[in-house]
Amino acid sequence: MEGIGVFDQKLLANSWSTESMRAVFCEKNRIQKWLDVEAALAKAQAKLKIIPKKAADEIAKKAHYKFMDMDFIFSEFQKTKHSLVPTVRNLEKICDNGLGQYVHFGVTTQDVIDTGVVLQFKEAMQLIKSDLKIIAKTLAKLAKTHKNTAMMGRTLALQALPITFGHKVAIWLSEVDRHFERILELEKRLYVGSIVGAVGTKASLSDQCNEVEKLTLESLGLEVPNISWQPARDRFIELGFVLGNINATFNKIAHQLLILSHNEIDEIAEPFGKGQVGSSTMPHKRNPAISENAVTVSNTFKANLAILSDIERHEHERDGQVWHMEWKILPEMFLMLSVVLDNIKFTLSNLEVKKDKMLENLNTLKGFILAERVMFALSDHYGKRYAHEIVYENAMLGIEKQKTFKEILLTDKRVSKVLKEKEIDSLLDARSYVGYAPKLVDEFLTKIKNNAVLK
Repeated sequence: MEGIGVFDQKLLANSWSTESMRAVFCEKNRIQKWLDVEAALAKAQAKLKIIPKKAADEIAKKAHYKFMDMDFIFSEFQKTKHSLVPTVRNLEKICDNGLGQYVHFGVTTQDVIDTGVVLQFKEAMQLIKSDLKIIAKTLAKLAKTHKNTAMMGRTLALQALPITFGHKVAIWLSEVDRHFERILELEKRLYVGSIVGAVGTKASLSDQCNEVEKLTLESLGLEVPNISWQPARDRFIELGFVLGNINATFNKIAHQLLILSHNEIDEIAEPFGKGQVGSSTMPHKRNPAISENAVTVSNTFKANLAILSDIERHEHERDGQVWHMEWKILPEMFLMLSVVLDNIKFTLSNLEVKKDKMLENLNTLKGFILAERVMFALSDHYGKRYAHEIVYENAMLGIEKQKTFKEILLTDKRVSKVLKEKEIDSLLDARSYVGYAPKLVDEFLTKIKNNAVLK
């Protein structure tokens, strides 16, 4: 069958997800995780003498996707309309000497699917963490390199006061650092399995039910929950919101990179490879396509986030109408976030920072952005309130008459009386009014240098 959705069409797949993340959530890996759970369960039960050891050995031997007859599984699904039973029947069928009767002994479908999907989430999170580490190290390098690179700081979309590019990037890094901490906290709660039976009471798992659960989950590298979580999906909601929080940060970063790439601003440029085409009809264009893609995908991600909390609304002990939603929502979140991170990795890896253009833009408003600085200089002589009035009057007059701030200040005797022209020139040098940005960047990088995201 040809690809239909954006995640499986050859032309679109790599714009909406990464190959490595698709491998985590592909059908083959999903089924293999179910088989891993079935094998681990059989080995645990054999160890406790609940089923014969030879049965566990045979189940473990055959519990591999390469032995699965997918035509049989698809055919059985059409008959049963059941997500797991066809795979279980296939495993039963291929076990020799009738030992397949011990497959799936005492557990329920949700035990296997939930435990399997947690294994997928654990695998997927390693990819997310790896990307965050790479991005964090790149941001740390950019922050250090450009801690003194003056640029315009903007508030409410307009030019405000000078900052440094390194300071802007350091703030991005601070978010990434906190996201990594959130993941580490989340992992303590997320990586748990489920071996509890049909309604969570372990009734079908013998009087050794706790040992069965413990041994099964230990062999899978998962923790044992304190009680059934079949109808309690808060862990998955937390996962979704952590992923959503990460997505929001990179939506912002990608959007800012796009804005700073605009020709009218032109302060940064993303890498543009040889042979890359910006437009089919305008040969001159070097579109920031990678940053744009990150914004597109991260915007789309939010639709899944909007319905995430509904998965907690389980009726009674199990509820397929909300449980099944997870199978679409959460894998898609991982898939979309993977390409957003991949896009940002690429863009930051060889980002062109245009220092000269940043300096030029600092002078766009002809010195008026330094009004605050002039006001504080005058306040030493007139007090802050009167100094504010002086500077305000001059700023409004200069803007109306399209004069530079320096020109208008020199015509005001209240200013020239206490400030020489040389002092005014110094006050209007935007590069020297970045506050303590360079020092703050250094202090910040020192504080987080031993944090997990930078190791």
